[in-house]
Amino acid sequence: MQEINHHPWPISKNMSSNNETLLRQWAMLRMVPRYPHKVTARDLTARLDEEGFTVSKRTIERDLMELSAAFPLALDDREKPYGWSWQKDAPAFDLPGLGDHESLMLLMVEQHLQAMLPPSTLDVMAPYFKAARLKLAASVGSSKTKKWTEKIRAVSPTQPLLAPKIDSVVHRAVTEALLHERQLQVSYRKRGEKKSIDYRLHPLALVQRGPVFYLCARLFDYEDVRLLALHRIMKAELLAEPAITPADFDLDAAVASGLLGFGSGRMIRLLVKFAKEKGEHLYETPLSQDQEIVELEDGNLLVMASVAEAPQLIWWLRALGDGVEVLEPGGLLNESHLPPESQNEALVMDKFQAAKLSGFVE
Repeated sequence: MQEINHHPWPISKNMSSNNETLLRQWAMLRMVPRYPHKVTARDLTARLDEEGFTVSKRTIERDLMELSAAFPLALDDREKPYGWSWQKDAPAFDLPGLGDHESLMLLMVEQHLQAMLPPSTLDVMAPYFKAARLKLAASVGSSKTKKWTEKIRAVSPTQPLLAPKIDSVVHRAVTEALLHERQLQVSYRKRGEKKSIDYRLHPLALVQRGPVFYLCARLFDYEDVRLLALHRIMKAELLAEPAITPADFDLDAAVASGLLGFGSGRMIRLLVKFAKEKGEHLYETPLSQDQEIVELEDGNLLVMASVAEAPQLIWWLRALGDGVEVLEPGGLLNESHLPPESQNEALVMDKFQAAKLSGFVE
């Protein structure tokens, strides 16, 4: 692979002063990927044509050689077709005007979203993150933007837990499979098991729940969606076959149904009597859009809402301790499976109205 010598801050003396040529070359530089990815002169010619720059492949090859004298470009001539890329550690060429606000945004992305982005995207963004850090570090000491990261924190409402370690090769394979919608061959070890099981997956989505990441996927060619903890995937291989997403799959709907709470996905009508100090936060942070709250004569709160059947709901109610009485579904805090009659919305409504009439104070 040939690395072309370049000047630190490029201005090519041979570059044409013609505005159209300058715009074309600027657009072309933006299309060149960062190593280890590469693009051929033929592909650049086609992409530039789509942008309105109609020139020959030979012209593009001449442009690339000319630009490589000024920019940190690398030509991979080990085998045909030859390809061009930005050198791995090259600074981002289009960041001279990066301001404090843009730098802050990039810094926040780097700190909080790394695990949510595919490594190929992080590879491309690495020089931008570096430029953002340098920009903020060089800002005047009194810069208000520079101090912003010292003034915000995200705090968990529950006991903080350290995130489990995820194999970097597995993470790359999973995120690339999601990005390019391709199947995966994985070796997965269930909790408490010593041996792994091999699965062929159709990856659908990646969801973070607390410190743990879960891959939503179809196993083999079954239609139902399963959850696999990313840190329990021991090996992952990206396959060539396309992943098939069910026509009715909706990630937001799946999350709302309680999929990530490891429940059945069924919606239930919850009727709970709270001691005021236990339930008054629900005025500001409701359980659902259709939540109703009635203040009873004794000061307790009667709350009715449509929620997903899930262990997460039971854990939350139990964590509130005394002062919480579940009226419907009956036995919710004692049983892992809800009785069918508890799904009767009319029954819950009747109990709500009865409690409301007997204890509500105008």
